[in-house]
Amino acid sequence: MDRHQIQFPPKHLALREDVHQLGVMLGEMLREQGGEALYELVEGDRRCAIERRDRGGGPTDELQQRVAGRPPEVARELVRAFSTWFQTVNLAEKVHRIRRRREYFLADGGKPQPGGIEDSLGRLKAMGIGLDEVLALLGSLRIHPVFTAHPTESTRRTQLRRQRRMADALLERLNPNLDPQEQRHVWARLRTEMTSGWQTEEHQRQRLTVADEREYVMFHLAEVMYGIVPRFYEEIGVALGTLYGTDLSDVRPPVVLSFGSWVGGDMDGIPEVNAKTIRETLERQQRVVVNEYFTDCQELSQLLSQSASRVAITPELSRRIEEYSMLLPGTRSVAPARHDRMPYRIYFAQLAERLRKTWEGRAGGYERAAQFRADLELAAESLRANRGVNAGYQLVRRLLLRVDTFGFHLATLELKQCAEVLHRVLAQGLDEPGWLGLAREERTRRLADILARNAGPVAPLDALSRRTLAVFEAAVQCRMRFGQQAIGDYIVASTEGPDDVLAALVVARWAGVDDRKSGAVGMDFAPLFESGASLDAAAATLAALLEDPCYREHLKARGRPQPVYIGYAEAGRDGGFVAMRTSAYFAQRALHEAAAAAGVPLAIQHARGGNVARGGARLDAIVQSQPPEVIDGALHVTEQGETISQNYGLRANALRSLERAFGVLGLATLARRRGTASPESPGARQLALSLAARSREVWRRLCVEDLAFQDFFLSATPIDVIERMQIGSRSIWEPGGTGATALRSTAWVFAWSQARFFLPGWYGAGTALSEALAEQGVEALRALYRDWSFFHLLVDDIEAQLARTDFAIAAHYAALAPPAHAHYLPLLEAEYDRCREAVLAIKEQAELLDGDATQQRAIQLRNPYVDPMNLMQVDLLRRWRASARQDEDLLQALLASVSGIAQGLQTTG
Repeated sequence: MDRHQIQFPPKHLALREDVHQLGVMLGEMLREQGGEALYELVEGDRRCAIERRDRGGGPTDELQQRVAGRPPEVARELVRAFSTWFQTVNLAEKVHRIRRRREYFLADGGKPQPGGIEDSLGRLKAMGIGLDEVLALLGSLRIHPVFTAHPTESTRRTQLRRQRRMADALLERLNPNLDPQEQRHVWARLRTEMTSGWQTEEHQRQRLTVADEREYVMFHLAEVMYGIVPRFYEEIGVALGTLYGTDLSDVRPPVVLSFGSWVGGDMDGIPEVNAKTIRETLERQQRVVVNEYFTDCQELSQLLSQSASRVAITPELSRRIEEYSMLLPGTRSVAPARHDRMPYRIYFAQLAERLRKTWEGRAGGYERAAQFRADLELAAESLRANRGVNAGYQLVRRLLLRVDTFGFHLATLELKQCAEVLHRVLAQGLDEPGWLGLAREERTRRLADILARNAGPVAPLDALSRRTLAVFEAAVQCRMRFGQQAIGDYIVASTEGPDDVLAALVVARWAGVDDRKSGAVGMDFAPLFESGASLDAAAATLAALLEDPCYREHLKARGRPQPVYIGYAEAGRDGGFVAMRTSAYFAQRALHEAAAAAGVPLAIQHARGGNVARGGARLDAIVQSQPPEVIDGALHVTEQGETISQNYGLRANALRSLERAFGVLGLATLARRRGTASPESPGARQLALSLAARSREVWRRLCVEDLAFQDFFLSATPIDVIERMQIGSRSIWEPGGTGATALRSTAWVFAWSQARFFLPGWYGAGTALSEALAEQGVEALRALYRDWSFFHLLVDDIEAQLARTDFAIAAHYAALAPPAHAHYLPLLEAEYDRCREAVLAIKEQAELLDGDATQQRAIQLRNPYVDPMNLMQVDLLRRWRASARQDEDLLQALLASVSGIAQGLQTTG
C-alpha cells in the first residue's frame, strides 16, 4: 500500500491536521536554525523515501546514494531533524488519544468508553452483581506497577519535561473558545519548546548514574501518578453512583493502586547499588512526596477560608489547632492575626509547617504517614459534619487518597540481587571455596541444616560480603523510618533451585536482622525465574522450597503470600518469543498448583521488559494472557524503558492505562472466583507446547548454537554503538562475558530493532506455525486464535513485529557483515516469509495489521522518515568501523542516529 491509499477515518482527521501543522512549524524552525541547505537536504531525503515507498518499496539505490559520504556533522543534523519530527508526532499521537476520549464522551452523550471504569463496572451490574459484592471485589484488587531502569532507554528527563509542556499546549488547543490571539500564543509556546529542544544536547556526556535513573522514575511518580490517583478513585465512585444510584461520597474507597520501583534497590549487575543507595533513594523519595503534600496543604490553606462566625468546626479539630498553636509557634506568622477566625486556613498552615519540618528532618515533623493522615481525617470529618461536603471536603479527600497510595515513601523500593552473589557470601562465611561447585541438592540440604541450627558464619567476611549483609540492615532501618511499605520483596535473580532462596534467608540471618527469639526475618524472599529452563522447573523449585520446615516457619511468621517473579527477557534470549511466552504461561499454572498443594497462598508477579520480545504488553493484556485460574485480584508488573514514558508520560494516558487494567482484572478475578473461567482444552495445551518446542529448537539452532551467527549479529547491527551510549547505570554485558552470547537481552533486542530485523519477535515462530498448519489444518489454528486469549495475543504480537520488519533496509545492515555470513540474510527472509504467511492464514487477512488500521497506518506513515536515518546509520557504521572505531565525530553522528531511529520506531529494548 502506498501513502496515497492510506485512509484517515473522520475521527483521526484532527491528528493528521496536527501533524501537518507541526511539520510546517518544524520546517520553519529548521530553516531558521540550520539554514536553507539543511532544510533542502531533509526535504530531499523525505521526498525520495516517500517516492520509493509509493512505488511499493523496491530498490533503495537513489536514497542510498543521497546519504552516502555525508560529513558526520551534516548527518548528525539531519538525524536530529528527523528525530525532532518523530518526537513531535509521538506527542501529537498521545494528545490525540486524549482528544478521542473527550470526543467519545461528547458524541455519545456520556456513554462509557469501552474498557473504562464505568464500562467495566456496568458489565458487572449487567451480570447481576450487587453493590455489596462489587465493593467486596474492589477491596480485593491491587494494581501495582513497578518502574525499573533500562540500559537502553534514550529519553532524557529534560526532554520529558519539555514534551509535557508541549502536550499541555496541544491540549490547550482543544479548547474551542480560544480566540485567534490565544491560538497564536499557543503556537508560539510550541515553537519556543521545539526550538529550545533543537538547541539542547540530546545525549549525556557521562554515563547515567542510579541517581539519574531515580529522578527519571520520580518524574513519572510525582508529576504524573500523584496527579491522577484521586481522579482514578473519583471515577470509580461516580460510576458506582451512576450505576447503582447510591451516594458514595462518604464511602472510603479501597486502596487499589500502589507503586513500586527497582531503581536504587536493584543490585543485580549494578555494583553502584548498596545499603547507602537504598537509604538515599528512600530519603529522596520521601522528600519528593512530602513536598507534594506540603504544596497541597498550602493550597488548601488558601482555599478553605471559612469563618468561625459562619460555620462551626468539630471539637476534635479545635483541640488539634490549639495543640499545634503551642507545638508549632512558627505557624503564627504563616497565619496572620486577621485569619484567627479562619480555622481551616490556620489548620492547614500548621500541617504545612509540620510537613516542612519533616522535609528538613527537624524535630516536630511527622514520624509516620499515619500521623499526617490522622490530621487530615480530622479536617475531613469536621468539613463533612458542618456542611462542608461541597466546601473543601472533597479536596481533603483527594489528599487522603494520595496519602493512602504514596505514604511517606512514594513508591515501594524492591531489592534485587543475583543468586550467585549470595552463594559467594556463603562460600566465604562457611570457609568452603568449592561451595558454588556443589550440586544444588547438596547445597539445599546444607542450607536447611544451617537454618535449623541457626548457625552463623565460621569465617570472617570481606568488605564485599559485608556490603551484601548491610543491605538487609538498611532495609530494616528504612522500614522503621519510612514505613513498612517502603521496602518490598527481596528478589533473588536467576533462581534455578530452592538453594538460591534459602541462601538469601541464611544471609539475612547472618546480617542479624532476624528476631532473636523466633528467628523470623522480616523480609519476603521472591525467586525470579528468568531462563526458559528455570521457568520450566519453577514449580518443582517452589515445591522443594516449601518443603523446608524452617522456610515454612518463616512464611508463617510473615503471614503473607509467597511471592514469585516470572521473568521473560532471558527466556526469550534462550528460546525465542513463542517458547518464552508459552513457558511463562504454563509456569504460572504449575506454580499455582504447587503452592496450592502445599497450602501456601501465592503472589505471581511479572518482571518484563518494554519490548514485546522481552514480555512487554499493555497492563490489560498481561491479565488476559494469564491462565484464568491464577488470577485472583492482583497485578504486580514491572514497567521498563520506553513504555514508562509512552504509557505514563501524560496524565490522561496514564489514567487510561490504569482504567483498562482495572476493568480486565476485576472481570477476570470475578470469573475465577465464580468458577466461570475455564482453562484451555487439552488439545490446545498440547498444540501450544508443540509450537513452543519446535520454535525453541529453530531459535536455538541459529541464535544460541551457531557461533558464526553471533558474529553476524555483531557486524549487522549497531551494537558497538549502543554499548557506547551514556545511558543506564547497568552494563549491557553480563559480568565476565565476551561476545554476543554475553549480551543482556535488552541490548540484543534493541540492536535487532535498530537494524529493522525485529528478529527476537518472530524468528522460530514461522517454522512452528507453518508446520502446525500443515499437520493440524488452518481451521484448528483459527479456532485456537478465536477461543484462547493467550494464543490470540501471541499471534497478534508476532504480527506487529512482522509488520515493523523491513528486509529492504535490513539487507543494508547484513551487507556490513563479512562475505562468509552472506547466507544468513536469505535464511532469515525465508523464516520471515513462513511466519508472515502463517499469521495471515490464521487471521484470514490479506496484509499484516489489516485488523488494526491505526497501527498499520502509523507504521506506513513513519517508514519513509525512518528509512533515511537507517541508511545514514549504515553508511556511518561502515566508515566508523573503517577508522577502527576511533573517529569521534562519526561516533557522535551514530549516537544521534540510534536515538532518532528509536524515536521513529517507538522502541528500544
